[in-house]
Amino acid sequence: MSYAYDATNIFARILRGEIPNKTVLETAHSLAFEDIRPQAPVHVLVIPKGPYVSYDHFAREASEAEIVDFTRAIGEVCKMTGVALDGGNGFRAVSNAGMDGVQEVPHLHVHILGGRDLGRMLQPAG
Repeated sequence: MSYAYDATNIFARILRGEIPNKTVLETAHSLAFEDIRPQAPVHVLVIPKGPYVSYDHFAREASEAEIVDFTRAIGEVCKMTGVALDGGNGFRAVSNAGMDGVQEVPHLHVHILGGRDLGRMLQPAG
């Protein structure tokens, strides 16, 4: 997968209002919404509004305003959903990238998962 952005991906379509979502938070540069196939009691996706394929693409090319907004949006989602450490029991933030990372949608998205013990992230190789 390259950084070539596909404007027909599902998250781009959500951002354009073509597909409905259950919005949790919207800011100037970010959108957070409930995952349609939740893997935990709390499962929210946070995406930048800009055309970024992966976290490394975003980190290299996004403006400072976009980076700050996206990072703060993730923090706010954790607080709003009750998983932040200053009131909850914690969470997992996951962003898959490319083929080896099993990225399904070619638009940067961070999964915020929590509300239960999530177990180990990866099983030992072997």
